[in-house]
Amino acid sequence: MSEVISNVQQKLNDKAWARWTALILIALMMFFGYMFVDVMSPLQALVESEKGWTPGVFGTYASAEYILNVCGFLILAGIILDKMGIRFTGVLSASMMLVGACIKFYAVSDWFAGSGFETWLNSWWTAMPGSAKLAALGFMIFGCGCEMAGTTVSKAIAKWFKGKEMAMAMGIEMAIARVGVFAIFSISPVIAARMGSVAAPVGFCTVLLLIGLINFIIFTFMDKKFDGQLIAAGEKTQEKDPEDEFHVKDLGKIFGSLNFWVVALLCVLYYSAIFPFQRYGANMLQCNLDGISAASAANIFRWFPIGAAAITPFLGAYLDRKGKGATMLIWGAVLLIVCHLVFAFVLPATHSRVIAYATIVVLGISFSLVPAALWPSVPKIIDEKVLGSAYCLIFWVQNIGLCLVPALIGSVLASSNADNPAVIAAKAAGADFIPYNYTVPLVIFACFGVAAFLIALYLKALDKKRHLGLEEPNIKK
Repeated sequence: MSEVISNVQQKLNDKAWARWTALILIALMMFFGYMFVDVMSPLQALVESEKGWTPGVFGTYASAEYILNVCGFLILAGIILDKMGIRFTGVLSASMMLVGACIKFYAVSDWFAGSGFETWLNSWWTAMPGSAKLAALGFMIFGCGCEMAGTTVSKAIAKWFKGKEMAMAMGIEMAIARVGVFAIFSISPVIAARMGSVAAPVGFCTVLLLIGLINFIIFTFMDKKFDGQLIAAGEKTQEKDPEDEFHVKDLGKIFGSLNFWVVALLCVLYYSAIFPFQRYGANMLQCNLDGISAASAANIFRWFPIGAAAITPFLGAYLDRKGKGATMLIWGAVLLIVCHLVFAFVLPATHSRVIAYATIVVLGISFSLVPAALWPSVPKIIDEKVLGSAYCLIFWVQNIGLCLVPALIGSVLASSNADNPAVIAAKAAGADFIPYNYTVPLVIFACFGVAAFLIALYLKALDKKRHLGLEEPNIKK
């Protein structure tokens, strides 16, 4: 009898190898997802020459990832997760990513080019090529799955690492996902160059998403066994806890909270200067470093996410033990402003790769400071009863910015270069590389940083006035 009780008490997540294996399985799904997000980011010049996409078209395509989330799917995803659980939602989100990827791959492949389907798509809204329309549709579906997957993974980690190395596990998952951006900026231009097509790296990442789906399916068997052990031990799984469910009536409480709006605005302003910038970063380096190759530009830009991944765990540990969360948000915004202004004015004047590398690294530090301080601070300023709904709505507000900004930047890039002699000459000659002037888009990114800086200052003042605890350490002695 004692042996049976011991077996029940020794749950699957009590075994280090089991819980870390579970983490790797679900983290790899996000790793492959992040690779697909930016698979075409270092290929803007190639897409323009091969598919005829303008900067405005590329920006509209990049915005498509967030459109359905902004229209309400992100909120629906939270409800699905609370109602249906981790396993169902994870498989659904991974499947949606794969389906969206397949559509996007077909859109940029030779099978689509010249087909009757392309002819029909080209016949309406002629400002956007048929390949871009279909790729945008695939990216929309993928984006829904990717956002849903991110929420599911966070909840899965909280379940498997409850009372254990939860902060470390979440930090490692985030680092693995960011390494995916580093990886794709490294290999996407190489694959495209060797295969002579933008479709090749897209197809490669689509296969990886299939592997990610298989990984999560394997995880579901582990999670089902873990649930059985929790039931046998008489413990709740947390998946059906009413406190975690999304309640429509809570919207009024959240939207009426000043704390919510300060954090949401800081989030959307800061991330609007980061993620949309990733879409254009490699091409910006090409243009500001005397037309270096796409591969060389991607090799420089790839150090941005890897630097952030390396530093984030250390900043998180400092925040846990020393605090200063509001101060870290302020410094993160300051570094963001400085980096975009350097890209806008210093790099075009010097064409220095040293400055390019240094600025990318500093931007990575900024990208470590803000997320490391922002997300652990939310529980301190939002009522625990509506915390889950608040997180969902913060992501929703963030997605509004991430949806609009890439299209804005693409439109501004095109209009600000309409009279650029170098651009006109390159287009007239049918050149593969168009030397755009990125000054105005980069100044816009810097302005987002200034707005985020002002919000961060206000948040610190609010913390001092209301004693929110943002400057206090997370670990209480």
